[in-house]
Amino acid sequence: MQRIGEKLRDLRKKNNLTIKELSNLIGYNTHSHISEFETGKRTPPLDFLLKISNLFNVPVDLLVKDELDLE
Repeated sequence: MQRIGEKLRDLRKKNNLTIKELSNLIGYNTHSHISEFETGKRTPPLDFLLKISNLFNVPVDLLVKDELDLE
């Protein structure tokens, strides 16, 4: 799960979203958590991963398995 932040950032940027816009879309009150997830300072919880998976229409395992790359 070391690459999860990188994958999250890539998905966000490919969809032309700022961290603040993404946080609003998934119902987070603050965007600092997402920034910490992207930089690897914190590990995202499962509920966050499920929201990201649904929003970007990607399987959760693609996010958490380092050996899998985004398309």
